[in-house]
Amino acid sequence: MAIGDEMFEAMARSSMSPIIYEVLDYSVGLTTKDGELIAQGNGTTVFLGMIDALVKEIIAKFGTADAIQDGDVFISNDPYFGTHLSDVAIAKPIFFEEQLVGFAVNKAHWVDVGGMVPGSFTPSSTEIYQEGLQIPTMKVMEGGRLLQSVLDLIAANIRLPRDSLGDFWAGVAANNVGAERLMKLYEKYGLDAMDAAMAGLLDYGEATIAAELKKLPKGVFEAEDWMDDDGHSDDPLRVCVKVEITEDRFTVDFTGSAPQALGPINHGRTALVAAVRTIFKALTNPQISSNGGCFRALEVICPERTIFTAERPAPVSTYWETMLYAEDLIWKAMSEHLPDRLTAGHLLSVCAFILSGSHPETGEDVILVTPLVGGWGAMANRDGLNGQFSVADGETYNIPVEIQEARYGVRIKQYAFHNEDGGEGKYRGGKGVYLDYEMLCDSASLGGSFGRFKFPPWGAAGGNTGSPNYVELIRKDTSSNVRELYGKPAQVKIQKGDIIRCVTATGGGWGNPHERAQADLENDIKNGFVTPEQAARYYHQEVAAE
Repeated sequence: MAIGDEMFEAMARSSMSPIIYEVLDYSVGLTTKDGELIAQGNGTTVFLGMIDALVKEIIAKFGTADAIQDGDVFISNDPYFGTHLSDVAIAKPIFFEEQLVGFAVNKAHWVDVGGMVPGSFTPSSTEIYQEGLQIPTMKVMEGGRLLQSVLDLIAANIRLPRDSLGDFWAGVAANNVGAERLMKLYEKYGLDAMDAAMAGLLDYGEATIAAELKKLPKGVFEAEDWMDDDGHSDDPLRVCVKVEITEDRFTVDFTGSAPQALGPINHGRTALVAAVRTIFKALTNPQISSNGGCFRALEVICPERTIFTAERPAPVSTYWETMLYAEDLIWKAMSEHLPDRLTAGHLLSVCAFILSGSHPETGEDVILVTPLVGGWGAMANRDGLNGQFSVADGETYNIPVEIQEARYGVRIKQYAFHNEDGGEGKYRGGKGVYLDYEMLCDSASLGGSFGRFKFPPWGAAGGNTGSPNYVELIRKDTSSNVRELYGKPAQVKIQKGDIIRCVTATGGGWGNPHERAQADLENDIKNGFVTPEQAARYYHQEVAAE
C-alpha cells in the first residue's frame, strides 16, 4: 500500500498538466500477475475498477509466456475497458528472477487526445471516432526499447503533444517507482513469501468487507431516477436499480434502464463495475485500502447495450453523467436505511468543462479543463458539506485561481458560495458555487456537461430537492434581462469581455424544513447561505437580517 502512495506522489511531481499535478485526476496501482488489484492510490474514485480491468485485458491479449517481457510498457485508452478516450492508461509488467510477479499501472486524464473539439469531450458527438485518437491495448516500449513510432503517431493526432507526452513520461516514471519498490520487497522476502502475502492481502480484504456486509439491512431495495437528456434530444432517460443484500452477497441489477444513447453519456460495463465498487465500499468499509478481495461479494447485473453497458462505436466522452447515476441510484435506494452512512442527493455531476482559445499575452493555444465543486446532501444529523467535488472525483482538488489566470489567460471575477433556492430541510443541503470567468482573448469556445440541470439532487426524509447545475453566459453586449443557460454547452462561441458563470448544485435537504432549529437558520442568514425571504418562504420563520 505504501508503494501505491509513492507511485501517486511520483506522478504528481513529474507531470506537465495542471489537470494532473493540481487536480490529481489520475490513479495508480499494483496488481498480481493475474491482474488482481493489490493496492491503489486514488485521486479520482471513478478509476476504482480500471486498474485491474486493464491488466486482465493485457493478459488476455498478450497472455503467452514470451509475449509479455521484462522492460515492456503497455498503453491503452480503450473506453469500453475504461471511461473515455481522454483517460490514458499505462502498465508495466514486473519481473523477479525472470518470473512475472505483478503489474504497475496508472490511468490519467490527458488534456487532449484529438477528435472534433479541443479537449476531446463534447455533448455533440455521436460516435467514438469523433472523440479522439483510439489507442488499443498495445506496447509502447518493448524489452526496454521505446517504440518511437507509437509516440509519433500519438503526437501527430493530439493538440498539445508537449503536455500530453510529458504526462505519458510521468506515468512511465510512476510505474518504474512501483516496479522498483516491489522488486525490493521480493529481494528481501523471496518469491514464496511475497506471493503468500499478496494472497493474504486479498483474503483480508474479503474478510473485512464480509464482516461489514453482515451488518447491512437485508432485503431488496429499489430506486429510479431520470437523466436530463443525451445531448441530442430533450427527452429524459430513465435509469433504475434493484439492490439485493443477503448475508454474503451484494447484488445490483440495472435491468430496465435506458438503452444505449445517441449522445456521449454512455459508458461501458467496466465503468459500471467501477461505479458500483465505489458505493459498495462506502456502504461496507471505506477505511481499508481497496484490493480485489474487497469486491468478491459483489455482483453487477445489466443487459448489453444500455447506457451503462454501451458497445463500440457508441460515443462516451461525457460518460461521468451516467456512471455517477449508477452510484447515485444505489445511494438513493439505501439512504434512508443507512442514515449514518449516506446523505441525500449531491451535485452528482463532475461539472467538467473545456474552455479553448488563445492566451491573450502569448498567443499560444490553451485548453482549460477542470471539474467543479458543489454541494453534498444533508444527513439525518447534520447539514450537507459545502463546495465539495462529486463522489466521482474523490481526492481531487480545483486548479488554484492564480494558476488558471496565469496559464490560461482568463480572469476569474468571482468564486463564491451561492444562495439559490433548494436543499431546504431540518438539515439543509450543502451549497454549490458561482465561478465566473471573464474572457480576455478575442474569441474562445466552451463545451462541457453539467448533469442534474433539469433534475436537481433529491431530498430525503421530507427534505427539499437541491438546486441544479448549469452554465450561464453573460454576454458583454446583451441585456441583463436575457438569461442564456446551458446544461450541456457544445462549442458555444465566446467573445472578449463575455462572462462564463459556472453554477453548481446545492445538495438535497434531509427532514422537514419547518423543523430546522432557529439558531441554525440564523447562522445561515449570517453566512449568506439563506436570505430572510427564503427563511420565510421555506422554513416559515422570520429571521431578521443583520
